[in-house]
Amino acid sequence: MKAEAENRKGVDAQSASLLRVCEIYESIQGEGLLTGTPSVFVRTSGCNLRCWFCDTPFASWQPEGQHLSWDEIDHQSRKFPASHVVLTGGEPLIFKSVSTLCQALRHGKRHLTIETAGTLHRDVECDLMSISPKLSSSAPKQTASTWHRVHQSRRERLDVVWTYMQNYAYQLKFVVNNEEDALEVLRYLDLLPDYDGERVLLMPQGTEAESLKRQAEWLIPWCRKYGLRFCPRDHITWFGNRRGT
Repeated sequence: MKAEAENRKGVDAQSASLLRVCEIYESIQGEGLLTGTPSVFVRTSGCNLRCWFCDTPFASWQPEGQHLSWDEIDHQSRKFPASHVVLTGGEPLIFKSVSTLCQALRHGKRHLTIETAGTLHRDVECDLMSISPKLSSSAPKQTASTWHRVHQSRRERLDVVWTYMQNYAYQLKFVVNNEEDALEVLRYLDLLPDYDGERVLLMPQGTEAESLKRQAEWLIPWCRKYGLRFCPRDHITWFGNRRGT
């Protein structure tokens, strides 16, 4: 029994050192302050939230992919020439070994962006912390479901977001579906001790170029009115809503 317990402990320790990854590819950053930058995307699989509009369900609702060590992930990412790397998900910060991975991805003067919902705190290295806080309307539609309750209890961590804002170059990226969401962004910002409006980006919810264009018609002037930035989803315009872009 003791030997079996020791073996189980060893398996658990090994699992803790692995990260589940569903895709690694090179494309062009289509969102945020670095839009247009050729980048290698490392997409981890698994998320502690369940946004109803999630456009990567294969990394959240139905997570898929291989469990890889940080050095295997780093090795695969270096097969591409781009010097900018984006660690995204899912939620990459759910993994215990993400700090080691981030150190490796930055090595050799590579620029690392981490895309996170800002609900989990990790001491990591990066050049840009891209924080996407989730609004109340992001919860799964079935209000009686377990995931609705869990999502709502986890989605807002102002303490974590503020810690990241103080310690990293950051951008705050909010997904909005209507003016009610946009007004909630203002209320959220009022709860922060401080913020730079040039680093607060509002992005229309949607996965089709035409619907995003319609959303932009009201959201662009709204952002100008309140001193915030409009964030188009250019990769959808360029490539459509498909994996590997």
